[in-house]
Amino acid sequence: MPTFLIAAPASGCGKTTLTLALLAALRRRELRVAPFKVGPDFIDPGHHAAACGRASRNLDSWMCGTNYVRDTFRRACVGADVAVIEGVMGLFDGASGSDDAGSSAAIARLLDARVLLVIDARAQARSAAALVQGFTRFDPRLKFAGILCNRVGSPRHAELLHDALASVPDLPPLLGCLPREEALSLPERHLGLVTAGDARRDESFYQHLAEWLESHVDLNPIFPSDPSGPLAPCVSPAHRPPRARIAVARDEAFCFYYPDNLELLEAAGAELVFFSPLRDTRLPQGIHGLYLGGGYPELHAEKLAANTHLLADIRRAADQELPIYAECGGFMLLSQSIDEYPMAGVFPAHARLLKKRRALGYREVTLTADSLLGPAGTCLRGHEFHYSEMEMPPEVPRQYRLSRRGGEDLADEGYRRRNVLGSYIHLHFGSHPSVAEHFVNFCRKGVQSP
Repeated sequence: MPTFLIAAPASGCGKTTLTLALLAALRRRELRVAPFKVGPDFIDPGHHAAACGRASRNLDSWMCGTNYVRDTFRRACVGADVAVIEGVMGLFDGASGSDDAGSSAAIARLLDARVLLVIDARAQARSAAALVQGFTRFDPRLKFAGILCNRVGSPRHAELLHDALASVPDLPPLLGCLPREEALSLPERHLGLVTAGDARRDESFYQHLAEWLESHVDLNPIFPSDPSGPLAPCVSPAHRPPRARIAVARDEAFCFYYPDNLELLEAAGAELVFFSPLRDTRLPQGIHGLYLGGGYPELHAEKLAANTHLLADIRRAADQELPIYAECGGFMLLSQSIDEYPMAGVFPAHARLLKKRRALGYREVTLTADSLLGPAGTCLRGHEFHYSEMEMPPEVPRQYRLSRRGGEDLADEGYRRRNVLGSYIHLHFGSHPSVAEHFVNFCRKGVQSP
């Protein structure tokens, strides 16, 4: 099946816009597209799904390992005609400066994907050829489908770029030059792009994206005009009969979940019940556990604080020892307050928003005590990205020993109160799939809510 990875020399070259335009254009051709994102990202996959109508998956070999990435890719491609992967940062940027482990290039090699290299052509002409030559010859194992020049200033600029790339032998073909078009830009805020749900782009926006791409890029040489047939079916994890009802917070304030995490819970026997902390005044009835994911509670703090009945429900559930797992934004919901707005008050700490980023990076977690995620010694991987901080009193138990991707130790984290586990770390359950089963078992043995 045709598989393409959208890459660039660096962040900010327009990978996401080009990926969305490509997804929309392929959908207009009535091709079934399987979208993916390299690395830990919750926002771009939401935009992918809006553009092509199919859930987007994260592919991260550092967090989950190569076998899990292959399996995830294959399962998500069943029923699709073409796969499109959006890269992360620069093509070769990964875990270190000495190799490209964890990079877009590593994923392209692993999945035998052909690379579409997007360059930001502003303020350059012949120099673009030198840039393309360096990137396309840096690793001879990579296969390049072609080059896309973005933010081209004029027809004359496009002509110079064509001439420059044509003057260098054996470069991949220049597929097109895309002009700057501000109407197609996506709004940003402190954690990156505005989420697809908040951006609220309608179908006309994606049609505009597709027309912009098709007007300046010839897709026919690389994409099939007719479906070539999906991948052969592969074995998906067997789902156990539901054994525990787990409520999952999901709305504009809590929308950062890896699809894999939810599906691994279901495969382990969880019946997931979704609710909105912004709109629902009570927790779902008859639940055995609660999963509070990340998102943007700070943008909705006033409305969350006004939902006093739900906050009281959460606090009461924690006091009655209902298992609760909370990440980042969900962890903030369990604090005493977010700035001046009162929250559930499960943990004796106040969340405070900062003007500068507080933390960003991959994290390895080793459980230092038995918990709802597994026994002591269990190792998981994830990432941390937030602009807030909480000063937790020393008497609150810590159950995570943290380290960076390079092995540098960080301060202990993972705070526990009764059967509540809260942390700023977004864990990928695919890094240790037995965690999902352990959480379901822990919930099943716990106290069911009224």
